[in-house]
Amino acid sequence: MTEKMSKAAIKKKPKIVLTREQLSELDKNELIDKILALDAQNTQLKNIINRTSDTTSVVPTNVKKKQFDFSKCYYRKIFLQIAYFGWDYQGFVVQDDTINTVEHHLFQAFTKACLIESREKSNYNRCGRTDKGVSAYGQVISITVRSRHPPSDQNHPSALSIELPYCKMLNRLLPKYIRAITWYPLPDDKLELSARFDCKRRQYKYYFPKSSLDMRAMGEACGHLLGLHDFRNFCKMDVGNGVTVHMREIYSACIVPFDDKDTDEPTSMYVCIIEGNAFLWHQIRCIMGVLLLVGQGLESPDVIQYLLDVEGNPRKPQYNIALDIPLNLNKCTYDLEDLWVYDEQEIKNIIINAQTLWTEHNAKTTIIRDFIRNLEAMYANFVEGPTDDSIYVKVDKVVTAYTDGLLQGVKSKVYKPLMKRQLCSSVENRIDHFTKKQKLTHTTVEDGDVEMKT
Repeated sequence: MTEKMSKAAIKKKPKIVLTREQLSELDKNELIDKILALDAQNTQLKNIINRTSDTTSVVPTNVKKKQFDFSKCYYRKIFLQIAYFGWDYQGFVVQDDTINTVEHHLFQAFTKACLIESREKSNYNRCGRTDKGVSAYGQVISITVRSRHPPSDQNHPSALSIELPYCKMLNRLLPKYIRAITWYPLPDDKLELSARFDCKRRQYKYYFPKSSLDMRAMGEACGHLLGLHDFRNFCKMDVGNGVTVHMREIYSACIVPFDDKDTDEPTSMYVCIIEGNAFLWHQIRCIMGVLLLVGQGLESPDVIQYLLDVEGNPRKPQYNIALDIPLNLNKCTYDLEDLWVYDEQEIKNIIINAQTLWTEHNAKTTIIRDFIRNLEAMYANFVEGPTDDSIYVKVDKVVTAYTDGLLQGVKSKVYKPLMKRQLCSSVENRIDHFTKKQKLTHTTVEDGDVEMKT
């Protein structure tokens, strides 16, 4: 039965074959999207086949698992702050073709702890989604979970002190890179609040080394981002999912050293901190992609203003976005009293867990850094010039390329300014494209009503 269903699912989608002429009319981004879609479809089909194979394993029929009776439970709605290091995950949101997402592990823990009966019955909402490789300290979800107390008693201080230890229960079941930090008991008059729709501010941090970047120029460019703007030239268009409005407001944007005592070395770490009401798909990584070009002296800080002028520049020039790994959803802000519930011992355990991870990763960093120093010492001999018995040719500059890997894609040998590059399709063209395919109807999407994609 399962095998038949899987085969039916595979045959479900009709195969659309484009001619060479039709493909030649597509721009670079559309071709990339098609390649990625085909790759994702292949992966999905492989997972369907693997899941079908797994069902052939023998399960004892005489083993009966005791069912938890959720009908006898009390429930309460909470906000829950989640932190995760996203480097090894395929993003936050559950996907059809993989179980390696933060949300999958989160719901697996909720279910095993019997805090919810199912996702469908849990009244779940997330503040936003983060892509593959992206981390978060301040991801917030709203969810209805099991409680020890009836609704009338749930928010009494004495009841809160002996409520189910939600974070502790989840952290015992979550992978080491995902942690529940704290929870917020929503009062009776705020039960309609949503982690997604009622978030007032989102703050992102992007970490990068100084290398040879011009921090002053990057800071000046950040200043041009402030205010309410149309950010269509700083995102990946998501018209297919109904995102046709690209107005977003940036409250603050700056670049600061991570450590005030370590600012002048090529390896000194800096942080770009951007806070706004909501963000578009890949918006932060697109902004960082342009800021890195400014820092390298390849673009003027004023390029931000040109790209924000959508009347004069309605089509986004093609450029590489910044790497996903250094990006972090740092904080989500709500109009709530400061009544978050912390478990002192659990916070201590999270710190211990994080310090263990730091030791593991910093040891790797130190090994690489020591390797670089050894090579640099060798390279310095070349710079000084060959000796009588040397076979090496003299070189004339020091290697400083710590930020080269932050821009994804192929690096051109001859740099072409952004405003002279090939342009992507306009928003209007994309809307017409999806409207003709009957996959989109013209609707107004409010700023706070958009799922955050970065």
